[in-house]
Amino acid sequence: MNSIFKREFQPKVSVFGSRSISAVTALETQSVFSEEQPEISFQEPCKSSFKPLSETKILHARFIRAQSSVKNFSAVKSLLDGYYRCSRMDYALQLFDRMTVPYPFCWNLIISGCNRALLFRESWEYFCRMHKSGVCMDGFTYGGILSACEALESVICGEQVYGLVMKNGFFSNGYVRSGMIDLFVKSCRFNDALKVFYDFQCCNVVCCNAIISGAIKSRKHWNALDIFIQMCRESLIPNGVTFSSVLKACAAAKEFEMGKMVQVWATKCGCENDVFVQTALVDMYAKGGFLNEAVKVFAEKSGHSVVSWTAMINGFVQSGDYVSALQLFVEMRQKGVEINDFTISSVLTACAKSAMSIVASQIHSWIFKAGFYQDSLVKISLINTYSKIGAYDLSEMVFSEAEDLQHLGLWANMISACSLSQSPSKAILLFQRMFHEGVKPDEVCCSSVLGIINCLNLGRQIHCYALKFGIIGDMILSSTLFTMYSNCFSLLEAYTVFKLIECKDNVSWASMISDFAHHGRPHESIRLFREMLSEKTMPDEMTLNAVLSACSSLQSLRTGKEIHGFAFRCRTDEFGNGGSQSALVNMYAKCGDLVSARRLFLIMPHKDKFSCSSLIAGYSQRGYICESIQVFKEILANDLPVDSFTVSSMLSSVPPLTQSGIGLQLHSQSIKRGLDSDASVGSSLAMVYSKCGSIDQCCRAFEQIQCPDLFSWTAMISSYAQHGKGGKALMVFELMRKSEIAPDSKTFTSLLSACSHSGLVQEGYFFLKSMKEDYGIEPSNRHYACMVDVLGRSGRLEEAERFIHEMPVEPDALVWKTLLAASKVHGEVRLGQLATGKISELEPFEAGSCVSLSNIRAGVGQWEEVLKLRSTMRGKGVEKEPGWSYF
Repeated sequence: MNSIFKREFQPKVSVFGSRSISAVTALETQSVFSEEQPEISFQEPCKSSFKPLSETKILHARFIRAQSSVKNFSAVKSLLDGYYRCSRMDYALQLFDRMTVPYPFCWNLIISGCNRALLFRESWEYFCRMHKSGVCMDGFTYGGILSACEALESVICGEQVYGLVMKNGFFSNGYVRSGMIDLFVKSCRFNDALKVFYDFQCCNVVCCNAIISGAIKSRKHWNALDIFIQMCRESLIPNGVTFSSVLKACAAAKEFEMGKMVQVWATKCGCENDVFVQTALVDMYAKGGFLNEAVKVFAEKSGHSVVSWTAMINGFVQSGDYVSALQLFVEMRQKGVEINDFTISSVLTACAKSAMSIVASQIHSWIFKAGFYQDSLVKISLINTYSKIGAYDLSEMVFSEAEDLQHLGLWANMISACSLSQSPSKAILLFQRMFHEGVKPDEVCCSSVLGIINCLNLGRQIHCYALKFGIIGDMILSSTLFTMYSNCFSLLEAYTVFKLIECKDNVSWASMISDFAHHGRPHESIRLFREMLSEKTMPDEMTLNAVLSACSSLQSLRTGKEIHGFAFRCRTDEFGNGGSQSALVNMYAKCGDLVSARRLFLIMPHKDKFSCSSLIAGYSQRGYICESIQVFKEILANDLPVDSFTVSSMLSSVPPLTQSGIGLQLHSQSIKRGLDSDASVGSSLAMVYSKCGSIDQCCRAFEQIQCPDLFSWTAMISSYAQHGKGGKALMVFELMRKSEIAPDSKTFTSLLSACSHSGLVQEGYFFLKSMKEDYGIEPSNRHYACMVDVLGRSGRLEEAERFIHEMPVEPDALVWKTLLAASKVHGEVRLGQLATGKISELEPFEAGSCVSLSNIRAGVGQWEEVLKLRSTMRGKGVEKEPGWSYF
C-alpha cells in the first residue's frame, strides 16, 4: 500500500508575517475584537453563510497576534472554511501547513477545497500526507480523494484507495462506492463498476444513481433499466436524479412503454415537477416520435426554465420539425427567457441542413451580438453546423478564432468536419497538433481520423494510443478500428479487434463476414455466420448479402440453399428486400443453378442493376451465350436498369466469331447511356476490339475512360503485348505509374508478355526484379515462365536453362513447357529432351510434351528416336487427342 505514497510533500512559504498583520491593524475595531477571548469575536461574524475575504484575513491576523489560531479547533475550522468559500486555497493551504497536529476535519476540508479549485494533484499529495500521519480517515476523506482520482484518470490510485476503504470498513458508504463507480465508468471499465456495485448487499439511492448513470454513459441501457427494476423491488425510493437517468435509458433503448410507466412512478414519488425529470420526459417522447406527448409535458408546467425550453427545442429538432424549433426559439427570446449555450447549440442543430444555410448565418450574427461567440459549446455547434451544410471554410474560420484550444470538443468536431469534407491530410494534421497543444484525443477524435485514413502504420499508432489510455473499450472506436484494418487489407488485425467488440451489431458481423469472403476465405465467412446465429443475433439484409457472397465464392449451392431456407423458415422480411433477392440471384447464378436464378429473377418485384448483371454473367460463364443475349434484350425491352456491370458482363460473354457485330452494338448502347467513360465498360470494350485485331479502336475505347483503374491499364498493356507492340505497352505502364496506380501480379504478367513478343530481354529482367523490390509482389511460376519465354524467343536457350535452375521456387510444368516450346522453335534436342522429362515427372499423362519432342527430333532427322518415342507413348497409354477445326 505504501507504493502510492512515494511523493514527498514540499512545504509552502507562508504569506502571513508581521507586515500582513500591520496592514490590517488599522481596520480593527473594538466592536468585533476581544483581547481576552478572540475566538468569541471571530465566531459571531462567522454565523453568516459567506464572509468576504478581507474580513477573513483581518480576523486571521488577530488570531495570529493572539497566538491562538493554530490551537483553537473552532478558529481553525472557521478560517479554513472562510478561505474555502472565498476560493483562496493558497491561503488555506498555508494556514493548514502551520498547524502542528491538523484535525481530521481539516484534512477533509483541504482535500475537498483542492478538488473544488481543480488542484487534484495537490489533493492527492495531502491525502498521502494524511495516510502517513496515521490520521483516521472517514467516508468524506475517501469520497473526496476518489473524486480527485477520477479527475486525474488514475484508476490504479483509485483501486488502491478502494483497498483502504475495504480494509477500514467503509465499503457500505454510498458516497465512497459511488465515487469508485464513477472512476471505473470514466475509465471505460463498466464491468468493474458493476462489480463494485454488487460487492455488498447494502445499497442506497446514491449508489444506484451512480451505477445507472454509469450504465448510460457506457451505452449499457438495458443494465440501467435492470438496476432500476431491482432498486424498486428492494423498496428503495428513487429521486429526481434516478428518474431523469432512467428516462434517458428508456429513450436510448427505445423502451417508450416502460418510459410511460416510469413517468407514473415519478408522479407517485412527487418528482413530476422536477425540472430534470420533465426535461428527460420531453427528450424521451421526442426521440420516440411522440411529439404531442412531449408538447403536453412542456405545456403542463407553468414556469418554464431555460432547461425545459431547450429540451422542447431539442424535441422538435429530433423529430425533424426544424421550423417549429426555430419558432420556439423566437418565442423564447420574445418572452425574455434567459438563453444559454445549450439553447444555442440546439438551435444551430436545427440549421444543419443545406436549405437552412441563410438562417445559420443569421444566428451566427446574433451570437456575435449576444456575446456567446467565445463560448466553447457554441463554437463546437457552429463548426458542426457549417460542416454539415458543406461550408467547411467557415468551420475552419470558427476554429481558428477559438480562444480555448484546451476544449476537447473543438478538436473532435473540427476533425469530424475534415472527415466529412474528405480531407484526410487536414484531419491528420489536426490530430497531430492536438498533442503539441497538450490536448489528449478521446475516442471521438480517434474514430474520426480512423474513418478516413488508408494508412496501416498510422492506424496502428492510433490503436496503440487507444490501448495506452484505456479508450479501446468504446464500441464506436472498436468498430472504426476494425473497419480501418479491413480497408487496409489487414485481415488478421481486423479479426482481432472484431473479437474484442463486446456488443457486436449487424454492421460489425456483416463487415467481418464480407471481409473474409473478399480476402479469399469464404469458409471463415460461413463459420462466422453460424457463430452469429449461435449468439441469437438475427441477421439483417447486409449480413445475409455478405454470407451469400461467400457462398457464391465457394460455389456452394447447398450452403446457399440452407441460408435461403433459414431466412424463409424464420419468415424474416429481409429477403423481401431487393438487395437480398439480388444476392440470391447472384448466388444461384454463380453456383450454376441457372433455373433457380432465372425463376427468382422473374418473380422479383423490383429488378435492379445487380440482379440483371448477375444473371447475364451466370449465363455467360456457363457458355449459354444465346440466353445471356436474350436476357439483355428483355432488359432493354422492359426498360429495366442497365449499368456498367451489366454492359461489361455482356461484353465479356460475346463469342470471338461475333465480337465485331455484337461488340459494336454494345458499344453503341454504352455511348447512348453514357457508360463508355466507365472504367469497367471501357476496359471490356478495349479487350473486345483487341481480340478482334482492331488495336486502333482498342486505343480509342481506352482513351474514353474518364478515370482508368488498375484493370483498365492492365487491359491496355495486355492488348499492346498481344499485338507485338512492346514499346507502347511499356509507355502505357509508365503513364500508369505516373497516375499513382500500383500494378498487381497480372500487370507484370502482361508486361513480361510484351517484352517476350518484342524481344526486350533487359526490360524483362528489370520488371521481374522491380515487381519484388519496388512493389513487394513475389513472382510466381507464371512470371518466371514469361521470362523463360522472353529468353527463348530471343534464342538465348542456354541462358533460359540457367535461369530455370537459379529460380528461387521449384519450376512447375508451365515453365518447362515454355522451354520446350522454345526448343522446338530453335531445334534444340537436348533441352527439348530435358524439358520433356521434367514435364513427364510433373504430369505423367500429358501427351503434348512427348509430341513436341517427337517433332523436334523429326525436324533434325532423328527418325529412329521418333519411332522409339512413339512406341514408348503407346506403351504408357499416353495418347494425344486429335485436333479439329470449323474449316
